[in-house]
Amino acid sequence: QVQLVESGGGLVQPGGSLRISCAASENMFRFNYVAWYRQAPGKERELVADITRGGTKNYADSVKGRFTISRDIRENTVSLQMNKLKPEETAVYYCNVDHGGAGYWGQGTQVTVSA
Repeated sequence: QVQLVESGGGLVQPGGSLRISCAASENMFRFNYVAWYRQAPGKERELVADITRGGTKNYADSVKGRFTISRDIRENTVSLQMNKLKPEETAVYYCNVDHGGAGYWGQGTQVTVSA
């Protein structure tokens, strides 16, 4: 059973930056990919960014150029640096991994973008 713990969420003003991280109970390189999703109130969960085992990164069009996904091998974490945040990006951000064809989710971290 893979356990994922997100951290780093909080309140940030529009245009501000925030970095959230996902820590896993297993070596990140054992996962086919690590992804960040978000779910705003009343909306479906959507993919924000992901990184494959080989290091290929993929971003939703809405965040390209503002968000960066990265992997820290020593800390065994995957982080999402979010810049120029918008109020509509207020959501719970979830870490998701694929391990042997099974998907695992963290509990999520709240990101609120508000003045």
